[in-house]
Amino acid sequence: MVPGPAAFCGRVCKFNRRWAFLKPASRAKVANPAPQPATRIPTMSNEKLDEAARLKAAYERNEFLNLHEVVAKARQNLNQNAWDYIVGGVETETTLRRNRMALDTVAFRPRVLRDVSKVDASTELLGRKLRLPIVLCPVGTLESFHPEGAAPVVKAAGEFGIAHMLSSVCDPGLEGVAQAAPDAFRMFQLYVRGDAAWVDDHVARAIANKYSVFCLTVDTAHYSRRERDIAKRHITGGRRRASGREYQEALDWKTVERIKSKFKIPLAIKGIATAEDAKLCLDHGVDFVFVSNHGGRQLDHGRGTTDVLPEVVEAVAGRAKVIVDGGFYRGSDIVKAKAMGADLIGLGRMQCYGLAAGGQAGIVRMLELLEDEVIRSMGLLGATSYAKLDSSMLHVAAAANVPGVFSAFPHLEIAPYRY
Repeated sequence: MVPGPAAFCGRVCKFNRRWAFLKPASRAKVANPAPQPATRIPTMSNEKLDEAARLKAAYERNEFLNLHEVVAKARQNLNQNAWDYIVGGVETETTLRRNRMALDTVAFRPRVLRDVSKVDASTELLGRKLRLPIVLCPVGTLESFHPEGAAPVVKAAGEFGIAHMLSSVCDPGLEGVAQAAPDAFRMFQLYVRGDAAWVDDHVARAIANKYSVFCLTVDTAHYSRRERDIAKRHITGGRRRASGREYQEALDWKTVERIKSKFKIPLAIKGIATAEDAKLCLDHGVDFVFVSNHGGRQLDHGRGTTDVLPEVVEAVAGRAKVIVDGGFYRGSDIVKAKAMGADLIGLGRMQCYGLAAGGQAGIVRMLELLEDEVIRSMGLLGATSYAKLDSSMLHVAAAANVPGVFSAFPHLEIAPYRY
């Protein structure tokens, strides 16, 4: 039975109240083969070049000209198992789709007749300037997309000038990544697979190797059902190697207390999905509250992280930094999160696409395209810096696209795989 106008109106009213803080081996089908990454070209913020000349130069160098091409090239380079590891979610993949839906139901309220000839897309964190407010999120088993694993990723982060967070289940490991990019803004994320001494050893090693932040992931108490893999009878390398899961299941706030009392390194908690847990983070001295649902890969039927973000920002009230990830693929997504109060935005799938498409150069090119989108979005919104953004520039709206892992790329067509 199709709901009538009254039922629809009721849902819309509830939706508006929720946003009260806002003011009213298959291949990608592309027309032409996706180009290869090449040497960087100046972006809008660095050098004022004629638009036609910039596009012509990029075309002649066979560079990626939009993010669709990055994703398409990644698909062409990956087998089905590796591809599903990037694009898949848990069970019905509802949480994955809600991540995108939450972003798509936020519209802009642009202001005009403001001088936006100079737009600054950079930010500062822990005394370091970042070219974009982005951290490349911890992703396990990056060696599925590149033989050197996380090494080209951290090198790309250092080259471009953003933060990188290493997963504890990714080669070449804590020390190897530090050696690959000693000057990069590096963070380390841990899945707890051992006792207190095991955890403390990792914290000490992170400090010794000059990581700027130590992070505990807390939304993986039980490993989820990744049904794309189950349908193919495929067991990922990370799952085959995993041991000591009982320690992750038993993880509680006592570990947070111990780390804060014994070590002097900023601590992040990744996997926060409620204001209540954000407040508990503050009670325990946490420095970074990381809003995340693991990219829709852990708890099914969760909320989109952009839905969660406002209540966490309000609960934190500036007493800690807020990071958010989950469905952020475009420059406009970054701008929305900043307007809502996030300090850093995490990129998981996008870094995998860039890595699979072209290694270190592919990630750098992906970030250049994102930067271009961020600057244009801010300029058209009437903001010259993130300090000029706030929730008055946002408004609730109906989503225009059916949400999904590719809905941010409407010109991309990926051939479906029959499981």
